[in-house]
Amino acid sequence: MQSQKISSKENIFMTDIKLIVTDMDGTFLNSNYEVSSDFKEIYTELKRRNILFVPASGRQMPGITKYFEEIEHEIGFIAENGGYVVYQGQELFADKMEHSHISEIIKAVREISGARAVLSAKKYAYYETEDQNFVDFFTRYYTKNKKMKDLTEMVDDSAFKIAIYHPEGSEKNLYPFLKHFEKYGLEVVVSGEFWMDIMNKNINKGKALSILQKELKITPEQTMAFGDYMNDIEMLENAKYSFAMENAHPSVKKIAHYEAPSHNDFGVIEVIKNYLNK
Repeated sequence: MQSQKISSKENIFMTDIKLIVTDMDGTFLNSNYEVSSDFKEIYTELKRRNILFVPASGRQMPGITKYFEEIEHEIGFIAENGGYVVYQGQELFADKMEHSHISEIIKAVREISGARAVLSAKKYAYYETEDQNFVDFFTRYYTKNKKMKDLTEMVDDSAFKIAIYHPEGSEKNLYPFLKHFEKYGLEVVVSGEFWMDIMNKNINKGKALSILQKELKITPEQTMAFGDYMNDIEMLENAKYSFAMENAHPSVKKIAHYEAPSHNDFGVIEVIKNYLNK
C-alpha cells in the first residue's frame, strides 16, 4: 500500500480524534531540532477539545520533556522507543534489559569500526567512548549522561535499550552485524539514518501506544500518529490516521495510510491545523 499524500492545504475526513502521537526527530522537529512557533496555539486548542498530545521518541525521557516543560504534567510521553511510558507525570511502564545481553551487545559493537554505543537507562545514558565529537553530538538527545570506563560492567540503573551510532549509516554498517541478537529474543531496529536500537522483544512505540490507549480507553480509530523511520512502524499500525512524513523512509510510507508534508515544513502541525479547522 502506498500512503496517500496530504498537502498542507488539503483535508481528510477524520472524526472523534482523542489522541495525537508523534515521533520527534525527523517528524515533529525540523532539521534544526526546533518546534513550530504555532505549536503553543495548536496545543491550547487540543487541550480545549480534550485531545491528548503525546511525543514518542527513541530519545531519553529528559531529551523529550525539555521541549514541553510548561505542559509536561498535562500530556503523555513515550521514550526509549517504547521502553518508558509516562502520563501526566505518572509512570505507566518501564522496561529493563538483562545485564548478560547488554554485555554481549557492547562487546559486539566494539568489533564494528566506527560504531559507538550508548546504554540508555532510567537515571542516565551511559557511554564509554573517548570520541568527544560523538559525545557532543549524542548529548543533544541524551541530556542526562555519565561516562563509564566499561559499559559491560553492571550499573545500578534500569537499562531500557542500547542505542548504537555509525557515522556512515546504520542500515548497512550496523544492522547486518548485530541482527543475530534477534535470536536471543531482542528487538533490533534501525531507528534513524545513523542509529540503531536494541531492546527487549516486543518493546516498541506501538506497544507503548497501546498501553496509553488501554489506560485512557482510547481506540486506534480515535488516534492520529506521525512518524518517519522504521522504529515508528508499530506505532503507525496502531492508529487509524497514520501519517508518514514526506521525508520518511520508503518502508514507513508503505504502511502509513497518509503522507504529511516534510518535517522542515512542520508537516505534523499542518495536518493538525487542517483537522482542527475542518
